[in-house]
Amino acid sequence: TINLSKLAIAFDSKAKTSSNYRRIQRFISDSKLIDFNRVAGFVVTLFGFLDTDYYLTFDRTNWQWGKKNINILMLAIAYKGIAIPVYWVLLNKKGNSSTRERIALTNRFITQFGKKRIIKFLADREFVGEKWFNWLTSESIDFAIRIKKNNLASNSRGELVPVNSLFRHLKTGEHMILKGARQVYKTPVFLTALRLQDGELLIVATGISCPDAIESYGKRWQIETLFSCLKGRGFHFEDTHVTNRRRIKSLLVVLVIAFCWAHRVGEWQHENVCAIKVKKHQRLEKSIFRLGLDTISECLFKLIQKRKIQLNVLFLHLKIQHKKSLE
Repeated sequence: TINLSKLAIAFDSKAKTSSNYRRIQRFISDSKLIDFNRVAGFVVTLFGFLDTDYYLTFDRTNWQWGKKNINILMLAIAYKGIAIPVYWVLLNKKGNSSTRERIALTNRFITQFGKKRIIKFLADREFVGEKWFNWLTSESIDFAIRIKKNNLASNSRGELVPVNSLFRHLKTGEHMILKGARQVYKTPVFLTALRLQDGELLIVATGISCPDAIESYGKRWQIETLFSCLKGRGFHFEDTHVTNRRRIKSLLVVLVIAFCWAHRVGEWQHENVCAIKVKKHQRLEKSIFRLGLDTISECLFKLIQKRKIQLNVLFLHLKIQHKKSLE
């Protein structure tokens, strides 16, 4: 839970609940107590990303509490069907992030971990723009980013046309890779498109020619799964009454560590104790994260139950002793 009142009750402390509550408040209000680079280092090391190549992905999650807009830009690493959060920033606005904010967050990652392990940068349609594309290109970071169907792109004659017109002939389920680089946002990119089941075009721009651009872009969805674990399917983060941006940033540290702990425990359980059943549609009966979270919860609840039994035994012993003394 991220409910501070419930957390204060759960503290294993001799202090009053009100004191525990203020202690939690002081922790999340003082971001100087937290070294976010060390948190990122812990996460990257925990999942072995220092020794393997990976896909980086960007996305936002946002909600409203009262009149306050909570808007989080998250940078994460795609990993086995889910994204692992590394850095995040609270945006002081309701809408999309700016190029400056994206570059700043990406530079924090590069400064800490370098960029030689980055396979591609994955992002949805809101993460586009001339400055952003040019910056990724200048940094030699490849990308697979979805673009809007009305974006302008150069055709084979060099004329700028709506990009969907280049793929208008595609039928449902068909995909196509255009030959040669095309100008999008004044940046040379390679374009691949797939006609989805609903008839919409999925158009992906990459920095280099990429035969599996659509498949690579598909890994972007893993960050949506992460957000659902932090929110409705896990910790219900959107239920917090905390609205101060600095405090939410600190509170996220606790959630991120808890999420990573749960996922690693789930992996260990799945691989070494009891594998999760696979349903007919080839999906797991429950997620790795949920298995880990349930395992940790079960351990904690059993510990609490054991203490209750010990207390009841002690109480019964005292009661018997008291009865004997009266006799």
